[in-house]
Amino acid sequence: MEGRRIRADGRPPDRLRKVRISRNYLKHAEGSVLIEMGDTRVVCAISVDEKVPPFLKNTGKGWITAEYAMLPRATETRKIRESIVRTDGRNFEIQRLIGRSLRSISDLNGFGERTMWVDCDVIQADGGTRTAAITGAYVALVDAFHTMRERGMIEEIPIGDSVAAVSVGRIGGDFFLDMNYEEDILADVDMNFVVTGSGNFVELQGTAEESSFTKQEMDEMTILALKGIRELARIQRRALHRNP
Repeated sequence: MEGRRIRADGRPPDRLRKVRISRNYLKHAEGSVLIEMGDTRVVCAISVDEKVPPFLKNTGKGWITAEYAMLPRATETRKIRESIVRTDGRNFEIQRLIGRSLRSISDLNGFGERTMWVDCDVIQADGGTRTAAITGAYVALVDAFHTMRERGMIEEIPIGDSVAAVSVGRIGGDFFLDMNYEEDILADVDMNFVVTGSGNFVELQGTAEESSFTKQEMDEMTILALKGIRELARIQRRALHRNP
């Protein structure tokens, strides 16, 4: 895909930022990673709670839920710490997205009446924090389930597929994969794709900031996103096959 606009970091329009996933990042969590996508860095940690929400009590099913937050200086200017104010609407939306994404590829009957808490904390933000959180949280969740199996809590890993997420934006008629913050604020269309490793869609979030987009443009963005998802799935597999 040819793009007329030159990206600040020199990437072609269809290339991801450099991605690095470091496993076992935290000592105490059942699973944890630091995911770096360009200058965006997110710590994803999984905790196992021996109970479920009331609506699942006595059903034999487990639950996966997420919390998402940014450190005050994850951004260029200080962001008010969320312990001081209520979680804002954006963060609440992202939390629900992360939870839905991980539940979509997990067998909730496969780990008993337990809750897997997924904490995603942005320590440095440069665009794509929600997509990085989903991509990293998947790896942390796999590790958490392996920890549970080693402890005799489950017999099988209750995950049927991988899941990752990536952004695609339109800027001045050109399309760009995995936008950083500088690109994101210029985009007149911003799409987030959550897709499984086998290519099934979990969620699409599309916003026309300044002008609408056509079905043909949607198809172009989808092709670009799927290319990125395939690469992210490969990166996830490589991370999980390495000794942490």
